[in-house]
Amino acid sequence: MQRELERIDGEIAAWERRLAAGEPVALEPALEAATGAALALIRAYLAAEGSKPVPAGDADLLDAFKVLVKGDPTWNAIRDNLRELVYYRNCLALGRTDALPAVPEKMAIRLARHVYLYLRTRCVKEGRIAA
Repeated sequence: MQRELERIDGEIAAWERRLAAGEPVALEPALEAATGAALALIRAYLAAEGSKPVPAGDADLLDAFKVLVKGDPTWNAIRDNLRELVYYRNCLALGRTDALPAVPEKMAIRLARHVYLYLRTRCVKEGRIAA
């Protein structure tokens, strides 16, 4: 679990460095990276926890979240972050970039960071990883 969290943290941090440096970042790849990071976090936690099925690597993000939250509503703390990522994806699919917030590529990466921080903190509290 620790190694997977470090890997995902590194991926998110690379995007954050690009954004902080003012590098132009397109929404689609940033959104794909953020969504992939969120899904990987959910899958890693479920694999470490061991009592629920681990969704496939190409699973729908909200379907994977349903597996995670079942029986434990405390996971709803990250629900809106995941829904926001799906909303961005749906806006792109429908050609409705006008419905996106300002700088959605930055927001997508921030949403992934929030999910990471919540999950990491939870793993520390549960003793799954070292602080």
